[in-house]
Amino acid sequence: MDPLDRLAEPGLDLLTRVDTLLAAGAPEGHPVWPLLRRMQLLPGEALRAFLDLHPAPLATAGHAVRRLVRGYDDACAALTDPGIWSGPAGASYDEARTALLRHLDEGPESLVGRLESTAGYADALADWVEGSRLAVARVLAEVLGSTEAVRVRMVAGAGAGPVGAAAAAEIATRVLSVLGVAYDGAETLLRQWSPSLAESTWRPSGGPSYHGGPVRIG
Repeated sequence: MDPLDRLAEPGLDLLTRVDTLLAAGAPEGHPVWPLLRRMQLLPGEALRAFLDLHPAPLATAGHAVRRLVRGYDDACAALTDPGIWSGPAGASYDEARTALLRHLDEGPESLVGRLESTAGYADALADWVEGSRLAVARVLAEVLGSTEAVRVRMVAGAGAGPVGAAAAAEIATRVLSVLGVAYDGAETLLRQWSPSLAESTWRPSGGPSYHGGPVRIG
């Protein structure tokens, strides 16, 4: 259980109250409006969705992908023997063997290269989730102890007046700002890793790409 798990229950209780107040409206021109338009979620709903993200499954997936590399290593080891063939048949075999070795494990576009990139992306996502959960936990701790939280708890539901609406909008702004930064980080990771996660295509030595289409690794 991490800090966000420990703050989830009181955080959701507060933000559910905030959602109720925001449903009745927020002060005109308040910074919460662009955040609400961007996130398309009230803060309680956004937190509830974020709580389902955990780093452990992503880290486990990265380890599992790396274990697959050993199988490719065994295949490459078997292909390093040029065999005893000679003549045209031997030359054709050697050309095919070399091309397959290159496809399996030579450079970032090989199957092993793509596996390593996939594992690296899973690790990066796990780090992102861990760091983002910590950032969200921090902002929750801050708003739970704020004067705005006291005001939100004191009012009775929607239509509680401008003081309650302003307090709810302030809490929502702080929470949605942190969640927005977190999701920006995920989009940045996807842009950075996408080129390394493209399909690996079989290209025989000296010939065109295999017409059956790309060879998928996942």
